[in-house]
Amino acid sequence: MELARNLRVESVGRLQSPPALCLGQKASVRDAVVLMRQHRVGCVLVCQGDRLLGIFTERDLLRRVLAPGRPLSEPLLDHVTTDPVVVERTESLSAAIRRMEEGGYRHLPIVDAAGRPVGVLSVKRIVQYLVEHFPSTVHCLPPDPEAIPRSPEGA
Repeated sequence: MELARNLRVESVGRLQSPPALCLGQKASVRDAVVLMRQHRVGCVLVCQGDRLLGIFTERDLLRRVLAPGRPLSEPLLDHVTTDPVVVERTESLSAAIRRMEEGGYRHLPIVDAAGRPVGVLSVKRIVQYLVEHFPSTVHCLPPDPEAIPRSPEGA
């Protein structure tokens, strides 16, 4: 199948992900929220110079800040995922997708050969790539009968 082959051959760098949005160690949660809203992204990276310290996502905002009722003025570094799983620009898309699926991640920092953050790979960008490059494969997928819930969902 052409899709499977392309995912093994194409590199993460081919997706042309937007540049990484980085904040310093002294940033607050509010700073991160403002930056994510301005750029309409789901995460920001926390960096010290060229070194990646952590990633802060919408999920972190909900689970670590809003749900426990913490103020947005708290230091961002207190709520990030430190030492996050990363992907290099030269790695295959299939390797990146596998890493995302295994870890349950929706965002992976992209780093260069020296480990410097250069972008963020998102599930949204991967889906865009699939739809742009394989429209007939994506649009002609048969329904999966096992994906239909056997009982109604919700209240």
